[in-house]
Amino acid sequence: MAEELKYDLDLHCQMIMDDYRERKPLYEKMKEIIVPRLLTLVKSNGLMVDAVEARVKKEKSLAGKLALKGHKYASLEDITDILGVRVILFYADDVDKVAAYVGKVFDVDWDNSVDKRKMHELDSFGYLSLHYVCRIPKKMYEDAEHPELNEIRFEIQMRSALQHVWASMEHDTGYKSDIECPREYLRMLSRLAGMLEMADDEFVRIKNGIATYRRKVESLMQKGEFESIPLDGDGFKSYLSLRPFDALTNRIASINQAEVREMPMMPMLPLLKEMGMQTIGDLERFLRENEEDAYNLALNQLADTDIDILASTVSLQNLIIVAHLKNGGGKRALKHVYDVLNGESPHNERLAEMQYDVARKLAFMNK
Repeated sequence: MAEELKYDLDLHCQMIMDDYRERKPLYEKMKEIIVPRLLTLVKSNGLMVDAVEARVKKEKSLAGKLALKGHKYASLEDITDILGVRVILFYADDVDKVAAYVGKVFDVDWDNSVDKRKMHELDSFGYLSLHYVCRIPKKMYEDAEHPELNEIRFEIQMRSALQHVWASMEHDTGYKSDIECPREYLRMLSRLAGMLEMADDEFVRIKNGIATYRRKVESLMQKGEFESIPLDGDGFKSYLSLRPFDALTNRIASINQAEVREMPMMPMLPLLKEMGMQTIGDLERFLRENEEDAYNLALNQLADTDIDILASTVSLQNLIIVAHLKNGGGKRALKHVYDVLNGESPHNERLAEMQYDVARKLAFMNK
């Protein structure tokens, strides 16, 4: 057994330190119970979590705390941050959400919990975090041999990733807002804290704006107001949820009674935008105008083959090929299509030549 370190502590603090050494395995066990539960909690509620981490205070750190203010603590139980847990979230407005969930699953000591986000004056900036002092409820975990596991308090800190950046920087520099600091550095630190706080607010504003935009797109899509929906990532994704290419895909698959394998269509969006489409309405017209020719192209591609597995993207790919050929794009345009979809390769030139040879016999190429 390693020799215990000696610290310059009075008898009362030494007794607290001895109690800590005896109970340290219990704190470690609590950590193993709490962290997985918190991870499940935040992920099951759809929150974007950067990290859930925990630490049991090191002996040297506790000794330093006792040396400074050991007189404040009657016993080890009064020190609530021996076990500290952090939940670091991407967005500041998710802090209150995770706090609500924590309040439901843990026993919270409300009298000793503190919201440090509300402790600043209007013209001051600094450390922002929500601290809950908690206990493990028996309904979550109970050990007959160690009933004290349900009595020992621990601390959960909840904050955004940018608030965590500030806290880490503050800790690294040794700066604390309640300790006198040279005015020039105090001003620099306050400016930095204000910038981080503003960035936190802007990230939340952007997230909420995107969510509102997506709801609007979904509403327009359900109403069939395609001309009002931009052909961007969100609009295209919502359009694909209607499965608009299935009818053509199934017609093509029926040529050889082939099985259809689902493949992502999002990689085709850049090709559609290159063709000048700006709205989902443009895409709808593109589908209607080229559907029959895309099917006839597939007939000539597959009729003399025994291909029995097709990618679900075959319909949209043929639509794009037909549109390029109708516009006089030729082999070079087809090679570009394959370069975008497959990555640049000499093989794409051979594919383009094969497709062109098949397509040039079709009616739409001879108008």
